[in-house]
Amino acid sequence: MTAPISRPWIARQLTQDPPRAKSLVMTVFGDALAPRGGAVWLGSLISLLAPFGISERAVRTSVFRLVEEGWLEASRSGRRSQYRLSAQGDKRFLRAHQRVYAPPSRDWDGQWTLLMMLSDQLSTTQKNALKKELLWEGFALIGNGVFTYPGDKAEALTEIVSRTGARNKVLLLSATDQPVAGALPLTTLAHQLWPLKAISKSYGQFLRRFDALMALQDRDAEIDPEQAFVVRTLLIHAYRRVQLHDPQLPHALLGDSWPGETAYGLCRSIYQQILSASDQYVTTILQQEQTSVHAVRAEYRQRFAA
Repeated sequence: MTAPISRPWIARQLTQDPPRAKSLVMTVFGDALAPRGGAVWLGSLISLLAPFGISERAVRTSVFRLVEEGWLEASRSGRRSQYRLSAQGDKRFLRAHQRVYAPPSRDWDGQWTLLMMLSDQLSTTQKNALKKELLWEGFALIGNGVFTYPGDKAEALTEIVSRTGARNKVLLLSATDQPVAGALPLTTLAHQLWPLKAISKSYGQFLRRFDALMALQDRDAEIDPEQAFVVRTLLIHAYRRVQLHDPQLPHALLGDSWPGETAYGLCRSIYQQILSASDQYVTTILQQEQTSVHAVRAEYRQRFAA
């Protein structure tokens, strides 16, 4: 990716679809900082966001809000401030990491997970929090307080139920479609339960945007580290926005025309080509305020591994 090619592409992207500061901070934490321990000095974070046109004030406001929301924790050393992922934030970033960087699901044994809220035991706040988390995890609401997902979600549900204060206040069941005359199989409702048409359209927009970048690449050219980091961040930022709305249904419910797998392949290809150069840039920036930089944690080493 030569400088004359990628620089105009980057400028065009930042003009046509400028990322919001707080959302971009989340992307940088999830993709570049969480794998290295999840801590950064404020000055380094400001430097990392500068190539995107994000002001120092916007970065400060963003991290302040993320602390308020429980994603980050702040500490001071003299006049310097450091921000790190909270225990809760680290778990949630790892869950998101497992969704964003893992290949789309194909196999399915036909089992559905059903979660039923015990409404008389949950407060309105708990119900709302639980619903928000379940929808984010890919569940669909099929009735009053009843959610479903095609496949196993035991690990994620354990964490969600605990964090929302819903332990012993929900029922968790496994079910299959039964061939009973007059009964409607859940498998026929996928396009009604999940906004698959809108998600497919968003994947199409992602593909057009980054297919254009692939067409401009010179695979033999030296990659500029800063540009590699900017492209990588824009790539994951755009892919994450689509992918985290994708319930990641099994292939049997989506069909061969589903664009999610093509989008994953494109994202994986670009990411792997620029990973080394972009990591070099991140390390250089972080070393401006710290003598040593953490190596990438083991659980993050399998990004786009398959």
